Amino acid sequence: MAKSTDKIQITLDSGVKAEAQAPIIVSASRSTDIPAFYADWFFERLKRGYSAWTNPFNGVTSYVAYSNTRFIVFWSKNPKPLLEHLDYLAEANIGCYIQYTLNDYEAESLEKGVPPLSQRIETFKMLVDKLGKGRVVWRFDPMILTDKISIDDLLGKVRNIGDQLKDYTEKLVFSFADIASYRKVKSNLEKNGINYIEWNEASMNEFASNLSEMNRERGWNFKLATCGEKIDIEQYGIKHNRCVDDDLMVRFAYRDKKLMEFLDVDVKNVQPSVPSIFEEFEDSPQIPEGAIMAASDTYAIKQKNNKDKGQRQFCGCIVSKDIGQYNTCPHLCEYCYANTSKAVAVTNWKRHKSNPNGDKIIG
Repeated sequence: MAKSTDKIQITLDSGVKAEAQAPIIVSASRSTDIPAFYADWFFERLKRGYSAWTNPFNGVTSYVAYSNTRFIVFWSKNPKPLLEHLDYLAEANIGCYIQYTLNDYEAESLEKGVPPLSQRIETFKMLVDKLGKGRVVWRFDPMILTDKISIDDLLGKVRNIGDQLKDYTEKLVFSFADIASYRKVKSNLEKNGINYIEWNEASMNEFASNLSEMNRERGWNFKLATCGEKIDIEQYGIKHNRCVDDDLMVRFAYRDKKLMEFLDVDVKNVQPSVPSIFEEFEDSPQIPEGAIMAASDTYAIKQKNNKDKGQRQFCGCIVSKDIGQYNTCPHLCEYCYANTSKAVAVTNWKRHKSNPNGDKIIG
């Protein structure tokens, strides 16, 4: 069975041989917005078979090969550039879904680099029309409190978007902005005169309670989940999310034997109930508890926990290889944790533009 750390020999663009990781599952990316700014680069590298990745902690460059890749999780605030590339994934039999961060901080100018909200909502709908409902996950992330954004304001923003996405998504994922944990973010917000307010247990519970009620009363019936949060708010029907999610992969790619083998999943056909001598036959299927429904006549059973132990304690993501780089996202969001500074991000974006097909994301 393939492992997430399998190594293979590849030939670089220069003709030199090198060793590369060959992941089954790729994350593109928590570190930067690949769909918005680097989609052409990523798909060119996917076709060439590899890209280079620099470890942000030790600066060592290594290679990622795509010959074994069966599934890609995209993360983006503007994934519209993906639309022209999705047919290639289908042709290559590579599955995908999109974690689409669709916030509304227009009035506060916290996300100056993203398109207008109306355009982003339209992009969401276009992607759902292309990929199908369930393959585009709505994220409102992070939820930020300031002296100008109250809990009621945030709920109003969520209500506005939620009403427009009611028929286009199954889930809403969110997190509470934890400014104090990121010194650079704290400094940037203060430097730009943004008076943030830290969340506490009481305010989190107030927001969660009202969100849950809104979800029910407005007939959205979204699955609600938090990303990477310690707090337990399941009493409001809000679970801890798994953003790189093997349940979704099973649902959308259960016919991919290589991926199912990697995830250690058994895929089975639904069997009709067998009547006892004491009851009449009822045409209801026998499905084990905890099974994942892949189709009306197919279910799957996971044989192991695929959680990525290298992620944060409260992150539920399964094992994958993230191929993005920090300091490369020119959305220039005021609360960004992935850029050391806006200037560095813009400089690296320009470096990419000068060599848009290089093996590294920054050329």
